[in-house]
Amino acid sequence: MIRDITIGQYYPVESPIHRLDPRVKILASMLFIISLFLVKDFFQYIPALLFVSVTVRVSKVPLSYILKGLKPILVILIFAFVINIFLTRGEVIFTLGPLNVTKEGIYQAFFMMLRLILLITGTSLLTLTTSPILLTDGLESLLNPFKRIGLPAHELSMMMTIALRFIPTLLQETDKIMKAQMARGADFESGNLINRAKSLIPLLVPLFISAFRRADELAMAMEARCYRGGENRTRLKVLRYTKGDLVAGIFLIGYIGMIVGARFYL
Repeated sequence: MIRDITIGQYYPVESPIHRLDPRVKILASMLFIISLFLVKDFFQYIPALLFVSVTVRVSKVPLSYILKGLKPILVILIFAFVINIFLTRGEVIFTLGPLNVTKEGIYQAFFMMLRLILLITGTSLLTLTTSPILLTDGLESLLNPFKRIGLPAHELSMMMTIALRFIPTLLQETDKIMKAQMARGADFESGNLINRAKSLIPLLVPLFISAFRRADELAMAMEARCYRGGENRTRLKVLRYTKGDLVAGIFLIGYIGMIVGARFYL
């Protein structure tokens, strides 16, 4: 299950999506998230499905690799599905004890589950197609205008990127610790939910120690290299918009126009 988590991982491959300016991809991800909350019925999901399908195809990231990231949140998807089925009022189809299954509940359950799947699949492309360095530069560039009100743009973007970068590392460390403890007789799978949660306590202690050790090593490495960041920092690759970014912007504007048109005129 831990190996299936793809959040924060970068998939290195040559594609038009990988070559896009990171600022364009960050803004596209934000607008895509907003667009999903403008959708009010299944028919309006068609533009979102087309947008995600085309983007995944052009990015050359295997669809199976992207869908693998849905496995860790399968419990959340099932929970949201069940909650919407039983707690949405409407026309009752059948009854399970004190709970009523309604026609509107089934519709809302599938509607919300599709929204979550599109949300995770679409936004995961940001980290899968953008290296941590470019992601940092893109975030800092977008946050630079807010420096006038005291926002530490460089520090904030650096913290966010380091957090994303170390998610795969911590997951690998967790997998190693679990295997080492299972080899010594630890059991993480049997028993009820409470017992399984208690069995994770011996796992959390060495994981936190490892995380703090890595953070200290990273801080010492940055300090030893006289890293300061912020003002007067030079970059190996300067961000510049290209024709590909213009095409992507036009494609994004067309998608947003379809969503808005479908939301307010259909």
